Amino acid sequence: MSTDDKRVREFAYQIWESEGKPEGQEARHWEMACKLAEAEALAPTKPAQAAKTNSGKTAASKPTAAKPNVKAKPAAAAKVVPPPGEKPVAAKKPRAPRKPAS
Repeated sequence: MSTDDKRVREFAYQIWESEGKPEGQEARHWEMACKLAEAEALAPTKPAQAAKTNSGKTAASKPTAAKPNVKAKPAAAAKVVPPPGEKPVAAKKPRAPRKPAS
């Protein structure tokens, strides 16, 4: 079995699983897998190389200014949407500490 056949088999199995493992769809899954494997084989494996400069070095090898280390802002808390017909629940306020017993 060639590596191409193995890849098609893997794709067909993934398609079968993703559709809930239906029976009687083998031919359709195999056709889809063949098309996926063919597209994968035709796709370029490496990104195109940067254009060469006059000195023979690639544009990617030029020294660049250091980028500042900027951290992403934390994501805002996701809003919880209640099901239709239910009132939204307001967030509870924190309680004040109890007073000591005298």
